Amino acid sequence: MGFQAFWVEKTDDGFTRSIIERDEADLPEGEVLIEVQFSSLNYKDALSATGNPGVTRNFPHTPGIDAAGRVVESSGGTFEPGQEVIVIGFDLGMNTPGGYGQRIRVPANWVVAMPDGLDPHSSMLLGTAGFTAAECIDKLEHAGMQPDSGPVLVTGSTGGVGSVAVALLSHLGYEVAAVTGKEDQHDWLRSLGATEILSREDAAEGADKPLLGERWGGVVDTVGGPILFNAVKSLKYGASLAACGLVGSTEIPASVLPFILRHVNLLGVDSVQLPLDEKQRIWNRLAGEWRIDLASLEESLTLDTLSDAIDRILAGEMVGRGVVSLGS
Repeated sequence: MGFQAFWVEKTDDGFTRSIIERDEADLPEGEVLIEVQFSSLNYKDALSATGNPGVTRNFPHTPGIDAAGRVVESSGGTFEPGQEVIVIGFDLGMNTPGGYGQRIRVPANWVVAMPDGLDPHSSMLLGTAGFTAAECIDKLEHAGMQPDSGPVLVTGSTGGVGSVAVALLSHLGYEVAAVTGKEDQHDWLRSLGATEILSREDAAEGADKPLLGERWGGVVDTVGGPILFNAVKSLKYGASLAACGLVGSTEIPASVLPFILRHVNLLGVDSVQLPLDEKQRIWNRLAGEWRIDLASLEESLTLDTLSDAIDRILAGEMVGRGVVSLGS
């Protein structure tokens, strides 16, 4: 059967993007064939679509690290035809044809059953970005963070991970401080639940000092670089920072002093290779006790409008979550 797919090709002049017709026979082997109804746009997808070798090595290629839809075929009895499912992470959209195609075929151990309370659209409004935000908060709470621990700092707060983190933390009763370089988005961040807005310059102040005053009961960092370690230096005694991004830098100007004097924790967060049972557990939380209305974060996209959105997310001009309707 034929289907439409977003297609990135490598040429002598760089990388081109188009929408092409593909056939199910072109897809790789796997136990589960899925009709993709919705995907989402993440920064990693934009890197894949522009030839970043750290994300995708083999072209031509269909990006899309997220996919949600219905099972068409499944071997092994794990899933039933018509069942709604989610696939995020693993190799989807990296070097395996991803969610910007109306069909994907993947191993069964990449697939999570859609929990009650979510559907293909709402799950992709979350997508990898929203899932990662929830994973950060889950890990911080397991490390002891509670609403009375003090305000929680969220860096990169207008992006996909950051905006969901602000909204979810506020929903859970936390006081939230948001870092952004976009002055025109302050009111929008307050509408999500932020009670304090910091500029990037505010967040970077004191980078030359070994320690800063104790301020944060927890941090969700999507940026990396000096801002990450400034936040570590500002954690309250025993508090933690969850690091999940690198849009600022992969390097941090680190010192052992906050760790040995303040008893703080730097927690790494990965959603790609996270074991499937953990993915299911966090999706279940997002469908139940952590279910929130994210309609104000959504920008609706299609395969036709996706290329422009990729350019905008790379330029730092997108806010919230881009949800891609596959129309299949």
